[in-house]
Amino acid sequence: MQDALSQATTLEEVQTFVQDLRAVYDLEHLVYHSVNSTGAQYAALTYDPGWVERYIEQDYARIDPVVQGCYRQFQPIDWKALDWSAKPSRAFLGEAGDAGLGNQGFSVPIRGPSGQFALVSVNQKCNDDSWSSFTSERVADLLLISHYLNEKALQIEGNPNRGPIRSLSPREKDTLTLLAAGSNRANIAETLKISESTLRVYIESARFKLGATNTTHAVAMALTHGLIVV
Repeated sequence: MQDALSQATTLEEVQTFVQDLRAVYDLEHLVYHSVNSTGAQYAALTYDPGWVERYIEQDYARIDPVVQGCYRQFQPIDWKALDWSAKPSRAFLGEAGDAGLGNQGFSVPIRGPSGQFALVSVNQKCNDDSWSSFTSERVADLLLISHYLNEKALQIEGNPNRGPIRSLSPREKDTLTLLAAGSNRANIAETLKISESTLRVYIESARFKLGATNTTHAVAMALTHGLIVV
């Protein structure tokens, strides 16, 4: 799947990747939605076009607890943790269910360059225990995919606010490659035969060079720009 996205050169191909990824994870829906500093929007999603049209027509973003909650958050959030108690929110939830959305959801908010805000959401029809198992097992994947999708979309759009990417040292590349492969910090330090404190220096140095907001974002940027290969 990583190869498919890394080779994407158009936003239409990003849309295809989102559709394929939904099938890989056997999800009801997967959505990537981005708004830049000027208000221009782009979305790659699997929702029914009729629901998308209805959502835009009714300006549901102003009452959607997922959008409103994630706009104030930096951490991923399960939809069940959001406040759905207001009458408009409950009505919106019922209409979303009628449109084919699952009863479970998980969203990753992303802050990009110059005020860009993006959101990656997955949802499914299942019970709480099944969903808890899915998100706990896949949270690392979902975080990386979310940042990777955002970086690829920005790259394709030729974001003018994205500065040049600085080269990484061999050790910084090794560190991010192992992180991308799913290794934890203790194992990476052992593999590279360095201390965990030295490893942190490499991670922070790579993050600074890439202009990344966190470690996951740094890995996604390095993958997107071909600096590392998993």
